[in-house]
Amino acid sequence: MHMSSAAPAMSSESASGHQRPPSLGALRPPEGHQTRDRSPSPMRSGLIPSPLPTRRTRTFSAASRASEGPTYKGVCKCFSRAKGHGFITPEEGGLDVFVHISDIEGEYVPVAGDEMTYKLTTVPPKNDRLQAVEVVITHLAPGTKHETWSGLPPKLLD
Repeated sequence: MHMSSAAPAMSSESASGHQRPPSLGALRPPEGHQTRDRSPSPMRSGLIPSPLPTRRTRTFSAASRASEGPTYKGVCKCFSRAKGHGFITPEEGGLDVFVHISDIEGEYVPVAGDEMTYKLTTVPPKNDRLQAVEVVITHLAPGTKHETWSGLPPKLLD
């Protein structure tokens, strides 16, 4: 039995009768279609992941190194619940440290002026910046309104 090589390129049924997508070579733009020149941005294809690993994606070794490291103190400079991140000003001075929402322990959303403790890990891929992990609010800023992660009003202290 001899099969002809003149089978149509756009055949969409396989021998089993199921529909299959046309091959990439068979797809052509419509007549008169003009292509636009675009920059080869890797962000267009969505191939570049966020450079800041969250607790869910951070490797175990990075988490264990941070856990074994020293605990630092600082003050919340700013935090945006909507954006999911903020910055801590270290007590010892130096550059502000990035903090992600997934690395904050406890029931309160941080606000500017809250005193915190935290540990540090580097931010891949270059590992040239630092990120706070295991962040705990130790003292709420006086005179500021705090909300809980659940959105409920804070508990009254007895």
